[in-house]
Amino acid sequence: MVPPVLDGNRPAERSAGCTRVVYLAPNIYELTVIGVVENEHLGEVDYKDFVFYKKTEEDYRNFLAADDSDIYCIWTVNLSIESDLKAIEMLQGYRKDARVILMGPGPSYFIEKCLVNDHIVIVRGEPEATIVELLHALDEGKPLNEILGISWMRDGKIVNNGFRPLIGDLDSLPFPARHFIANRRYYNPKIKRKGYTTAFTSRNCPYHCIYCVPSSLTFAREIENKRFTGRKPTISYRTAESVDREMAMLHEQGYKAVGFMDDNFIWNEERTRLMCEIMKKYDMLWGCQARVDAITEPIAKMLGESGCCYVDLGVESFNDDILKYVRKGITTEQIYNAIHYLKKYKVPVKLNVLIGSSPLETKETLRHTLNEAKKLKVDQVMFNIVSPFPGTEFYKLCKENGWLSTPDYVPTDVQRESILNLPNISSAEMEKILFKNNISYFLSWHFITTQLKRFSSWSEFAHAARALKIKLFG
Repeated sequence: MVPPVLDGNRPAERSAGCTRVVYLAPNIYELTVIGVVENEHLGEVDYKDFVFYKKTEEDYRNFLAADDSDIYCIWTVNLSIESDLKAIEMLQGYRKDARVILMGPGPSYFIEKCLVNDHIVIVRGEPEATIVELLHALDEGKPLNEILGISWMRDGKIVNNGFRPLIGDLDSLPFPARHFIANRRYYNPKIKRKGYTTAFTSRNCPYHCIYCVPSSLTFAREIENKRFTGRKPTISYRTAESVDREMAMLHEQGYKAVGFMDDNFIWNEERTRLMCEIMKKYDMLWGCQARVDAITEPIAKMLGESGCCYVDLGVESFNDDILKYVRKGITTEQIYNAIHYLKKYKVPVKLNVLIGSSPLETKETLRHTLNEAKKLKVDQVMFNIVSPFPGTEFYKLCKENGWLSTPDYVPTDVQRESILNLPNISSAEMEKILFKNNISYFLSWHFITTQLKRFSSWSEFAHAARALKIKLFG
């Protein structure tokens, strides 16, 4: 279930997990969990999304008054915790004996905050194997103390069960239960083709950027793995055969565009070649996220010939000292090379720039980074402000050095808010710089003319214009 927003904010984006919604996308992670539950035949399953259909608190109350479900599952991220807790309180007012299962990075880290009573169970980290065992136990009235990977309450005290090893064989998972969203239309302004969905081919990332909050599932996995082992989890991959079967199914169902949610989609030339061949085979337009040091000329050529409509590159800064401090593992030279190769083969590039990721940041370094990003004349540039997410090394540094402008971490929308006062630049200055650069970039002649050429219909333009309005002004 995706509850309605009850805290007065815009809806949280629950797949990426660190922003509020600009344009809606399927949450492939909770749909995969639904697929697992369906495969286990654990009773009747439904999927309610009050955000997609713009339902109100009154709609939610009417639903609760009429519904008789025994268990409700919610995928929660940091930005949705307060709203979700209000939704749970409301739910339990109508269904006092119902169980609520929370998944995602929010409850995986903020266990005490989310376990407000003994009718809530938290599935920490990766959910699929855990939730099957948990639902069997709840159905059969068995005790919960032997189920790995959960936190719950017994006699008013929190019980944190042991660590559940992460799934290594991703091919063993069912495809996401997209039949629950078959009547919905999602739109990605970077692809601009109807019949859009999301997918993943791998989980996790081996790199050690100090600030990094990857996709919400990956972050949940990292929080849990670091808690018990002190290390990031290893990467899991799907085979090309598994991806081929899913793309064949999507093609048959009428999907025409896919956004891959992998933290890093491009690992080497051979795997990239296989993925590109699959996307060409089913005439899919698609996009992905990648590191600049993974972009070789042969890979850029493969992408350009296979219908790749965008590559999101996390460049963060054009200052080598800052890149080294945050342990990004790249250089500015690699940034320029990657962009050169992608532009050569006409692959649209989106640059992600992160403001304030290091105490070395100054107005001058920011001005240089922002000017460089604009000069490159790529397809899009996304400016965000770093957030010190608990569970990251950057959070520890901010706490130790007194860089937080609040007593402790407060969930922020990285697209517009800051809670950091760094040695050489304040939160107010970062917010001002972000807003000014968004306005100057997204309203620039280059951006407008580049984007207008890509629209094939008025509806595409209207979708993109709405997303841009939200991006700039909320």
